[in-house]
Amino acid sequence: MYRTVILILGMLGGYASAHQFTPTYPELLTTYVEGVKVINMNIFNSRKEISWYSINVYDRDWNSIAFASSSKLINLKHLERKSIEIFIQDKDKDIITYVCSKSKILASVKDPAIIMSRICSKIKRDTDEALTAYTAAG
Repeated sequence: MYRTVILILGMLGGYASAHQFTPTYPELLTTYVEGVKVINMNIFNSRKEISWYSINVYDRDWNSIAFASSSKLINLKHLERKSIEIFIQDKDKDIITYVCSKSKILASVKDPAIIMSRICSKIKRDTDEALTAYTAAG
């Protein structure tokens, strides 16, 4: 009985916060450069203890895909927002699946309560079953 009460109090007493990485389902857009697509993302830092974030792009099997951006490693102050353009080669447009941001904890921070967060957005496609089913039902 004591364990159950302690477990419930422990779960209610704390919370985990993460940054925001939007949109959830970004679209690949055409750029003025032939053979290049762009994804526009926004990142918001809601964490006081974290100020660095990295950006990565993956296929459906979580293999890294080469991309270009003005900032692959981003320094954001608490409550700061930044827009990011992520450029990929046209040859990768059909295999790219996820665009992710990951918080970076500095080695000098020794607080054991700080956790790393990774937020991924899935590329919006007309062939997605859930999206197609939702569109057909609506």
